[in-house]
Parts: sequence; structure tokens; C-alpha cells
Amino acid sequence: MSDGDTAAGPAGSKTVDAGLHLLEILRDHPDGLNITELSRLSGLHRNAVSRHLAALGRHRLVTRQGHTYLLGLGIVELNEAVRHRLRGAATAELQTLADACRATAFITVLDTEDEAVVLTVSEPRGSNIHVAYRAGNRHPADQGASGIAILIGRPPRQGERQAVTRARCAGYSVTSGELQPGAWGLAAPILPGSGPAEASIGIVTIGEREDETTIAPLVLSAAERIARLL
Repeated sequence: MSDGDTAAGPAGSKTVDAGLHLLEILRDHPDGLNITELSRLSGLHRNAVSRHLAALGRHRLVTRQGHTYLLGLGIVELNEAVRHRLRGAATAELQTLADACRATAFITVLDTEDEAVVLTVSEPRGSNIHVAYRAGNRHPADQGASGIAILIGRPPRQGERQAVTRARCAGYSVTSGELQPGAWGLAAPILPGSGPAEASIGIVTIGEREDETTIAPLVLSAAERIARLL
């Protein structure tokens, strides 16, 4: 075993895995880390960390400020490409869900560890009264059905809200009046084949709905179909 690389398998696979692990660590430390800190957190030798950072830097996935390394603009570009793909995969499903629930349906993505943003919205056809929801709206990740739904598709956080813990047991989240007075929302995480959830799909309507047990399966099924398309 050399340079502190601990993953088994072909050398190329080990290199990719180590590089991705460093990116995940930097994601969780937005203020950046130096090589010593990255070495300690990753379990890699300092020389290996330096080599991986150089490679990631050439692709603009990592940037350097003095002795500190942070995620680079290349990550933003990759993120935008993923969001474009998510919009494409979700368009038909979102409209179908909005029509079936007679409520505004939307996709929300995790923009930072603590903030969620609405990616795209579909309004129900044939409904005269529904909640107007705008793409680009931001809110704390642990508030609102859509943000909570993303969090339940990720590892538990120390000190997370009881609302998140309860939703984790159900597999979907329900909130009333958290982001908008009088609004009721239900959302489910969009779970990729591997890794934590980065997005959710949900509906929002005026006044509490008594048909939660009917709506929840529709939202969960839409989330599963979008995940398969991705």
C-alpha cells in the first residue's frame, strides 16, 4: 500500500475514488482546507493529496488560495449540467403530478448545505385556484416540505429538527404554513442510484389536504421514475 491510498482495486479506480473523496471533503468545508487537514480527513498521505489536488486543479474542480484549497468553478459548471438534465427528466413527470394532485408541483435542489432552491415548477391544468410558486425561490434546507425531503435522503445530521426525523421514518415530508401562510406541502426525495439525495419533488396547495394517503404514493412514484431517468 503506497501514498496512503487505502481503496482496493485497480490503480485507476483508486485514483478516481481518492479524488472524489477529496471533493466531498471540500464540499463539507466551504471555507477550505490545507493539505495537512485534507490528509488527516481523507487518510491519504500528504504527497498523494498534493498529487490529486494538482489533477483536480487542472480541471478547475479545485482552486487554491494561499495554502487553502476550495472547490473550483468547474464544480458549478458540472452542477448546472446536472440541473439541466434534471429539468429535462422531470418536465413530463412534473406536469402529470400537478394534474393528478390538482396542485402546483415543483422540483427543489440543495444549493448549499443549508439552503434549497426551487429548480422548476408546473401548475395544474384545469385548476382555477392554485399556489403560485416561482423557480429560483430559496429557503432554509430544513424548512418546508421540499427541503426536508432532500434532507431525509441524506445521512442524519446531529441536532436535526424533529420534523426531519419524523419524515425520515415516513419516507416523505409534510408541512403546513412553514414557508407561506395557509400553504400545505408534501414532498419526497429524488434518490440517485448511489450517494445522497440532492433534489426532491413535491406539491403545494392552499389549505390542508385530507387525502395525504392518496397524494403521498403519487409523489413517491414520481420521485422514483425521475431517479430512474437520471
